[in-house]
Amino acid sequence: MKFWVAGLAALALVLTSGPAHADDRHAGYYYPPPGAVEVYTARAQTLPDSTRLRRIGFVVGFTQDLLDNAYPPQFAIFAKGEEAQKLIIVSLQEDSLNTLYRMRGLLAMMTATARASELFQRFQVVEILTFLDLLKMLGFDQVTVTDGRDFAHQIVIE
Repeated sequence: MKFWVAGLAALALVLTSGPAHADDRHAGYYYPPPGAVEVYTARAQTLPDSTRLRRIGFVVGFTQDLLDNAYPPQFAIFAKGEEAQKLIIVSLQEDSLNTLYRMRGLLAMMTATARASELFQRFQVVEILTFLDLLKMLGFDQVTVTDGRDFAHQIVIE
């Protein structure tokens, strides 16, 4: 089982669009200013032991899974913020993750992988929770997906 889903449970999806946050200090450095910001109301709660160290461990494990593939990674994933509470996903290929639909496709693929985990199956939340809920459980409060050039979309996780 993938390292990045071990020890985690519960997720789902309610999105509303809003304007980009003006106080986003990572915009312009790691990604262009987001065209829109969505708010996702998670069905899961943050796990009590979800610390900065756990979020960094998640990113390290996820990155290792990407690097262990027989082909080069299509995107990079990393955490920023004082408590590593902001997840950033950057495409490493041209013409990839450059639309809202491609970004949502990537998140749907990540949801499918999370749902295949032993943990989600054991707690019988396979049909309920999403990748964004997993992020909430880990204590992430924001995810930004970008093509690394022109497109960025941000989701605030509540």
